[in-house]
Amino acid sequence: MKDAPKGLSRPTRPKESWRSGSASGRFGGEPEGGGSGKVPWEFSMEILLTRGDIAQQDAEAIVNAANNHLWMGAGVAGAIKRAGGREIEEEAVAKGPITIGEAVVTGGGRLKARYVIHAAVMGRDVRTDADKIRQATQNSLRRADELAVKSIAFPALGTGVGGFPLEECARIMLDVVHRQSASGTSLERVVFVLYDEPAYQAFEKVWRSTQGSSTG
Repeated sequence: MKDAPKGLSRPTRPKESWRSGSASGRFGGEPEGGGSGKVPWEFSMEILLTRGDIAQQDAEAIVNAANNHLWMGAGVAGAIKRAGGREIEEEAVAKGPITIGEAVVTGGGRLKARYVIHAAVMGRDVRTDADKIRQATQNSLRRADELAVKSIAFPALGTGVGGFPLEECARIMLDVVHRQSASGTSLERVVFVLYDEPAYQAFEKVWRSTQGSSTG
């Protein structure tokens, strides 16, 4: 029997507490552009880490790790198309191609999610980098705010066929989410759905290191 999926959440509280695989506390990080001091991440958004299939998530919107032509082949895209139906891909392709780093919205087909946000993290050469992942994450969150949804689920963008390092991806995506939450958002819950244990552990390691740096 397999272990139940793990979750890691962080509601806003002034000090750290751990229970049932959950964590809470403040986040902090260095300001963009350098400078001294910490950025206080104080917000009501809940951040969750879990292992599983993003296509089965019940978030209002889920993010597809897309190419800029928005074809849905293997990996995350294939899982979403199998579960939600070919109409998701047809609607997406009709909106492409888009600039790498941009994101567009389609309906969720037969998914539990109402929307799919297609984040173009790579081109047809299936190559990606830190800037593309940051931009794709930022634009996915912008689309979520435009939809006024309260929950969104992300995969680890660019770490599948794109081959981007998991820990670096986690640092980028968590930083973008923290900054977005500090600037105001409709989102109340962000879930990072990791496809296997190494991916989960990479995101958890980065989360814990960020938590530690905010209290140092």
